[in-house]
Amino acid sequence: MTSDAMTRACSGEAEARYRRAGWWTGERLVHRFESHVAEGPDELALVSGGDTLTRYELWQAAGEAAEAIRSAIGRRRRVVVIVLPNSTAWIVMFLATLRAGHVPATPPVTTSEAHLRRIFELIEPALVIGTDGHRPPAAVINRTAASSRIAVAAAEGDRLSVSGQAVGPDPAVDVPEQTAHLMFTSSTTGPPKAVSHSEDTLATLNRQFAERFSLSAGTPVFMPSPLGHSVGAIHGARLSLFLGAPLVLQDEWDAATALKLVDRHRAAFTAAATPFLLDLADAGWEGPEPKLAPLRTFLCGGAQVPPALIRRCRTELPNTFVTPLWGMTEGGLTTCVAESTQQQVETTVGVGLPDLELRTLDADMRLRASGAGELVMRGPGVFNGYYGQAELYEEHLVGDGFFRTGDLARIGADGYVTITGRLKDLIIRAGVNISPVDTENTIAAHPDVAGVAVIGWPDERLGERICAVVQAGAPIDLDDVVSFCAKQGLPRRYWPERLVQVDRFPRTAAGKIRKQQLRDELVSSSAVTAAADPSRAGPDRGAGQ
Repeated sequence: MTSDAMTRACSGEAEARYRRAGWWTGERLVHRFESHVAEGPDELALVSGGDTLTRYELWQAAGEAAEAIRSAIGRRRRVVVIVLPNSTAWIVMFLATLRAGHVPATPPVTTSEAHLRRIFELIEPALVIGTDGHRPPAAVINRTAASSRIAVAAAEGDRLSVSGQAVGPDPAVDVPEQTAHLMFTSSTTGPPKAVSHSEDTLATLNRQFAERFSLSAGTPVFMPSPLGHSVGAIHGARLSLFLGAPLVLQDEWDAATALKLVDRHRAAFTAAATPFLLDLADAGWEGPEPKLAPLRTFLCGGAQVPPALIRRCRTELPNTFVTPLWGMTEGGLTTCVAESTQQQVETTVGVGLPDLELRTLDADMRLRASGAGELVMRGPGVFNGYYGQAELYEEHLVGDGFFRTGDLARIGADGYVTITGRLKDLIIRAGVNISPVDTENTIAAHPDVAGVAVIGWPDERLGERICAVVQAGAPIDLDDVVSFCAKQGLPRRYWPERLVQVDRFPRTAAGKIRKQQLRDELVSSSAVTAAADPSRAGPDRGAGQ
């Protein structure tokens, strides 16, 4: 990847504007945290399971691991892959990579072997750090790394041991200075892409969130989202180091445990996907304060946040401002703010962070400041390229460096953004494009429904029909759901024509439902069933398969 390709979206004029505004300062995260250590070495930095580390202890542990990294791969700037669960080891190895002068790459711990292999091909790392534990199996990392001649190390707590054969720096590999951290797309529709962020783009997001939500060293950050996903990495690991704030980690998700962690450590901020919020709303609580009382802000993203859930949280979590969070691994980010109306919080994803330029792209490829179309963005917190795929990055740019998000949206005159669907999620019924969002939001309010995804079901005559896939606490049928949609005022053209009840959804690390995988699995299963029993092959059957 060339520097030209990575800076295509940021003109000299834009860069100067971002620097004048104070968003781009050139400060490295590792230097910023070092200053926090100097100011208050004994301040709490990390809580993870039974581990607690002060700033000084974290800094020292990272320094020792940094020496081990340098011994393994040298000092020339290379990529280091960290594949670890939410733990002390993740934070220590991340900071150690920065201290060693290398570039962290942080895929989710649930990344498959095939996707790991694809990631290694794209970014050509010198070292991969895993664990001897079961997530992911050490054998998977060892096999994948061995085929690419990558050094392997195992991390346990704050200790690092290199187990694979170290490979010297490849003079042909040149990691651009603009790449400070590599993250990976959630891959709901294909293999992951390597997203390159700079120190400045990521610091912009941290700085702007700190200003918007009054965050400081005195506001502990709770992070149950995987650190290997952009939500956990940006709004957990990097944000806490940026602020000098305590980071309270949770690895295995459990709502009751989460409530206790927030209460015990007085965590004030978190960002997590919709399933986390729903579980917290459902969880019982007998403490003297309201549920999640210390938590001032909950940013909920990764998947559509049903308006009914937002309304419910006002009662269940009365001290917590719950706002939808729209964003991508590629950056951007919109939220509601304290001044937002209830309707804006329920029906939009808020307004962009400062200096984030949002436009819609109409059918004639014209950029519009308001109205409906594909959402495009440009700003100081937007990434600078797909690492190893410069041409793909160029294909996503329009106008003067606006990035095409693939989300369909409507921007109001007030700047508030409403996401109306994904280009790839549209259901094409009899030649008409139908977004699943309104149908999903309506069905999500059904008292028996815990989760819903609306997909296109293949139909010989119409092309596709609307199929609702639900996770419910009791048996539920199509007639019941259609009746509920009618009572809620959902237009008839959005009513589901088929219903499938499932025990669980395939999800990404961010909590997004893998709709393509879900559709493929259900259609394949239906075809097998129909072959065995042709009487069940009708396209409009109420299912419950």
